[in-house]
Amino acid sequence: MSEKLLKHRAALTNIVRRISVQAGNVILEYYDGFKEMGAVSKKDGSPVTQADKEAEKYITRQLNEIAPEVPVIGEEAYSSGYRPDVSSQEYFWLVDPLDGTRSFLRGEDSFTTNIALIHNGQPVLGVIYAPQKEEIYYGYTAFENEGGNAGRFYEHSNKEKPIKTRKMPAQGICVMTSGDFPNEEKHQAFLKNYKVASIIRCASSLKMCAVAGGKADLYVRFGPTGQWDTAAGHAILRAAGGDIRDLSGKPLIYGQDINNIINPEFIAASGEFFSCAELAAQEG
Repeated sequence: MSEKLLKHRAALTNIVRRISVQAGNVILEYYDGFKEMGAVSKKDGSPVTQADKEAEKYITRQLNEIAPEVPVIGEEAYSSGYRPDVSSQEYFWLVDPLDGTRSFLRGEDSFTTNIALIHNGQPVLGVIYAPQKEEIYYGYTAFENEGGNAGRFYEHSNKEKPIKTRKMPAQGICVMTSGDFPNEEKHQAFLKNYKVASIIRCASSLKMCAVAGGKADLYVRFGPTGQWDTAAGHAILRAAGGDIRDLSGKPLIYGQDINNIINPEFIAASGEFFSCAELAAQEG
């Protein structure tokens, strides 16, 4: 049953959307003050709350029910030492139960729940849900030829529309950057090569969703990120006509080394952006 479901990406996406929304409800119980946050610092200095832990437990349990043979790598379980070798696995899940924990702790609304399905090292299904905003982004690649894409955006429980990346605007690009750890010096040096109309700071994977939805053109990340931070957004961005690549132009690969699941520095952008960059490199 689960093998068939893994290939039926549209149906699987609907299931994962429901799991994401329910996990978001778990998180909101802490956000709204019904339960104690219990925030502490992990070994790397990043914060973790009971909301992170409980949401991940819920997501993992649900994913195990629908596809028990597919490993689930969640950020909090990984931090606690659970590190299954998925380098030879055809499929595995990557889960960030609460992306933007710092934003969450500040009482902001841009935190998300991220769930991605990885197939042979590539993200083929992604769901990102922002519980406080009641926004959900999702996208998947069809199994049959890995080329039939679908990306959609669902907002406030009654609006749904397709999303796609936009053409590079002549008046200048809109750049997304992190609310935390923006690495200004490298960032500004990189942007000198482009005509920039605006820069928007935002926490969590919503930066990639903004690019996928044609509201922004570029998100460049200097500094470390976990693979669970990008996998869902990567799938959605691909479904919408974009991609995430390292600074040398190579797409990110997931799960090659379970003991090192830190992404290289990367660019998230539209397909047109990468086409223009490749053309410029050839001409240069």
